[in-house]
Amino acid sequence: MSLPTVFEDETISMENVGVRYRVANQRIATFKEYMIRRIQGKIQNRDFWALRGINLSIHRGDTFGFIGHNGAGKSTLLKLVARVLKPTEGRVVVRGRVAPLLEIGAGFHNELTGRENVFLNGALLGFSRHEMDEKFDRIVEFAELWDFIDAPMRTYSTGMWARLGFAVATDSQPDVLIVDEVMAVGDQAFLHKSYNRIMEFRDNGATILIVSHSMQLVEQLCHRVAWIDHGNLRCLDEASKIIPEYLEHYK
Repeated sequence: MSLPTVFEDETISMENVGVRYRVANQRIATFKEYMIRRIQGKIQNRDFWALRGINLSIHRGDTFGFIGHNGAGKSTLLKLVARVLKPTEGRVVVRGRVAPLLEIGAGFHNELTGRENVFLNGALLGFSRHEMDEKFDRIVEFAELWDFIDAPMRTYSTGMWARLGFAVATDSQPDVLIVDEVMAVGDQAFLHKSYNRIMEFRDNGATILIVSHSMQLVEQLCHRVAWIDHGNLRCLDEASKIIPEYLEHYK
């Protein structure tokens, strides 16, 4: 895969971004115990920075990967781009429509049918009922779930959840597509179909952000890679340069 030397139109910009959580110092087993301790003034919290000092510039048409150990802050960073979280400090600018695949079946309700969840998820993504009526057949066809679409989601396998979530989020061309480990689930035939759809989006100019523990997938798909380590941006470079260093570090 050849790397473009110039990217036009900045799509995502992060300037000195940090996300802070307040974490209790002690484990409290029940909500009742928590409230008693809070009234007594015995709750002690500490600051935990999931991300700190992140500066990134990602351009239109870039396929960008994020790697790092579990809990490094990768998914938190993607939630900022998806506008699910707001930064504690710094500035995040995202231009265009975002299609987030942050986790398998995010936005689906266990007791609703697949059909009902398609419309629910579409509404969460900002589409009208009329738009979802037009999309519905294409979504179910792509997910290959006609035989199960009127069954409750609790009867679906993990792979079926992933297929339906991917089909809903990627039915229309987004400006930014976020893929967080979703392609780690599913049979090979569907993974191949999903990969082809992502490539179509890339060829049509979408910015694609990918989190995966599969270094082979990241190197295959991504122009550039950011290595996130304990909430900090450790390094950023071409995938072919970052991945060998990352693998060597965790030998």
